[in-house]
Amino acid sequence: MPPSFSDIVEEARLSARALLDYGDSFFNPTVRLGVTGLSRAGKTVFITALIHGLTRGGRFPVFEPYATGRVAGARLAPQPDDAVPRFDYENHVRTLIEERRWPNSTVDISELRLVIDYQRQNGADRTLTIDIVDYPGEWLLDLPLLNRSFEQWSAESLALSREGPRAKLAAPWHEHLKTLRPEGRENEQATLAAAKLFTDYLRACRDERFAMSLLPPGRFLMPGNLAGSPALTFAPLDVPIDGAAPDGSLWAMMQRRYEAYKDVVVRPFFRDHFARLDRQIVLVDALAAFNAGPEALHDLEAALAGILDCFRVGRSTILSSLFRPRIDRILFAATKADHLHHSSHDRLEAVLRRAAAKAADRAEYAGAAIDVVALAAVRATREAMVARGREKLPSILGTPAPGETANGEAFDGETEVATFPGDLPADPEDLFKGGFRGLSSTASEQADFRFLRFRPPLLEHAGKDEPVLPHIRLDRALQFLIGDRLQ
Repeated sequence: MPPSFSDIVEEARLSARALLDYGDSFFNPTVRLGVTGLSRAGKTVFITALIHGLTRGGRFPVFEPYATGRVAGARLAPQPDDAVPRFDYENHVRTLIEERRWPNSTVDISELRLVIDYQRQNGADRTLTIDIVDYPGEWLLDLPLLNRSFEQWSAESLALSREGPRAKLAAPWHEHLKTLRPEGRENEQATLAAAKLFTDYLRACRDERFAMSLLPPGRFLMPGNLAGSPALTFAPLDVPIDGAAPDGSLWAMMQRRYEAYKDVVVRPFFRDHFARLDRQIVLVDALAAFNAGPEALHDLEAALAGILDCFRVGRSTILSSLFRPRIDRILFAATKADHLHHSSHDRLEAVLRRAAAKAADRAEYAGAAIDVVALAAVRATREAMVARGREKLPSILGTPAPGETANGEAFDGETEVATFPGDLPADPEDLFKGGFRGLSSTASEQADFRFLRFRPPLLEHAGKDEPVLPHIRLDRALQFLIGDRLQ
């Protein structure tokens, strides 16, 4: 779509904001780090563990400035954006350590400022400010809507809903869709019913049995204070891509509300938060896709491509910082690596690298640095070799969350168990060819992979100090994201 007048105005506002941010950063060096990921990928846990480790003396041997003693300390400071909720770090730490529960998922944007005191390699004392911006990955998948008309979005959404397991989940919505006359008079009740059935379909796709990732509009699944508003009360229609909506029609009503969604939800997020990021980490729960089946893995691949298409990537220069900020480093992190034996971590990284390959190639061509890592921001398990007959299987030990089941057994949340989740193939292409069974097509006992949810670890307190949170490769993530800014 050609740029509209409103798009041109938005670009001018972005440039003005970039100039203001650059002036602030000139006197107070700052990195705006975006942390995102799709549902249940572990965004809240990642941020909590990062802050806790830096402020309480975590073990980060791969994070060079920290390991060599050049980081004197880190502290929280008041965040700069008064209209953005503060990331509730203190309660999240308490939930993890004292209650041994995972914090609630991210449903809105939040922010926290971390100041690092360090010594440069030449001996000079400096500070670096890290503004951590936490936002749901589902919002990121809304950004392509800015360049799509209602008719284009409808065609894409309908085509996607007729593929694979989505078709069955969308059946009630499709039946209602057949009763609608787009050229007929606008009808509030028909619109409400269509929006509800469409939202039910999106919610069903997100269930762990299917674990679909490509589910825009994101606010339909986390409406917040917009619940019930016209901007969230619309649904795709079966209309021609190049058609024109008659005045006063149901089609025109849906089209108007779709545009309102972009104006009220998508553009402000892009302008006020997303377009100002310098670095980005995208957390990915690939294990959920393995649990669900091949369709979920391909859906994750499409979602990652859509996510990278949203980023303004490239080498950051003074000119770009002044007028068109770019994200110059993106880290894709496969979370929950502690659910696999370490012998499979390289294979987990290879799967994620394969899933993000096409989009990553474009970003690297533009000058951005891209990396992939398998990590666990908080390690919930230990490793062991478990005998099964004459075999010894590389297994993990942990406490499954209450209500988790495996092989017909339900866990109480108190008993530690040893599990063998399955070996990932040496060649990631074997997974993308669809040669495995998941929960979307078979019972859990017949699935090739079954990754349980484990409770956070039981930690020993040393005196009055909070215990250090164990992790896997959180320091490698830090080195890639901010190590170069602490030279």
